[in-house]
Amino acid sequence: MAMIERDGLDDLIGALRRRGYGTVGPVLRDGAIVYDEITSSAELPEGWTDRQDGGTYRVEPRSDDALFGYAVGPHSWKRFLHPPRLRLFKARRNGGESGFEISEEPEEEAPRYAFIGVRSCELHAIAIQDRVMAGGSFPDPAYVSRRQGAFIVAVNCGQAGGTCFCVSMETGPRAEFGFDLALTEVLEDGRHYFTVEAGSEAGSEVLAEVGTRSAEATEREASLAASARAAAEMGRELETEGLRELLERNREHPRWDEVSERCLTCGNCTMVCPTCFCTTVEDVTDLSGEEAERWREWDSCFSLDFSHLGGGSVRSSSRSRYRQWMTHKLGTWWDQFGTSGCVGCGRCITWCPVAIDITEESAAIRATDGATPRKEQR
Repeated sequence: MAMIERDGLDDLIGALRRRGYGTVGPVLRDGAIVYDEITSSAELPEGWTDRQDGGTYRVEPRSDDALFGYAVGPHSWKRFLHPPRLRLFKARRNGGESGFEISEEPEEEAPRYAFIGVRSCELHAIAIQDRVMAGGSFPDPAYVSRRQGAFIVAVNCGQAGGTCFCVSMETGPRAEFGFDLALTEVLEDGRHYFTVEAGSEAGSEVLAEVGTRSAEATEREASLAASARAAAEMGRELETEGLRELLERNREHPRWDEVSERCLTCGNCTMVCPTCFCTTVEDVTDLSGEEAERWREWDSCFSLDFSHLGGGSVRSSSRSRYRQWMTHKLGTWWDQFGTSGCVGCGRCITWCPVAIDITEESAAIRATDGATPRKEQR
């Protein structure tokens, strides 16, 4: 474990940019902490934190100058690796025998990103996306090209948000894998510094360009204490023992009716989720009819058209759509990909307009396991 001073963060950003990376990190914009391109540490949300609860998100001033003193915002790194909108191909009339020609070449090369400030729960989310988008027999070339060129600077959490439950999901708050460098921010006794660990050869090479020294015992202890403090501050918890089986045998539980009475099926939970991956395809043409393009866009299982087959939608009720999302995320995801689809970031709770809480819904079903379906009650 090495140590860099507060000013050394600019040296780190500079070293990454010299290697051709576009550096992306947290910025304060439009009342939220989001991810966007940065060129220096001055653009980070210094002295700001977030307050989160069900259906509630606010940014507030901190009592110190922490750069990473917040939980997570509405953005996830998914938007850079698996863009919300991506052109798949373009077709143009050519007057030849075929009548048109198709170009699948991208307009530009996939960007090389260096992500700065990736939380442990988000590292787990990227690993899940890797299995979904880059694993198997048909990897997604757009995802793979972005993922292979990415450099990840993780930041270990020093505080938890009001909707965080990464401890329950064993996904944080301290990064254990999937990073090139991992930072822990420490502010104590008038000092502001970072401990840093290298997780790859590329990380070690970048770190060699930054002014560091070996962390002293007290500095290592302060780093570990920050993570322990975050672990003790979880705003939520989720009992995961037997959860897949619990949801499977309670597919007709009356709780699904109760939550559907509140659910707006707006899809916010799927849009902010760092692991949801569903998309739809849309074809567009210009006014002359000379060119057409096919675009891929994020979609949601809360959309009525998402499950539309011949004859109508398979899941026409909000009850069935919420049940599909939750049972897949916490249960049948295991069958497909060998893990849970939830990393405990709490975004779905924070950004739900009516504050539906996945941990609360799970607990309610567990507490009344095997309850009689409402339609059978008299």
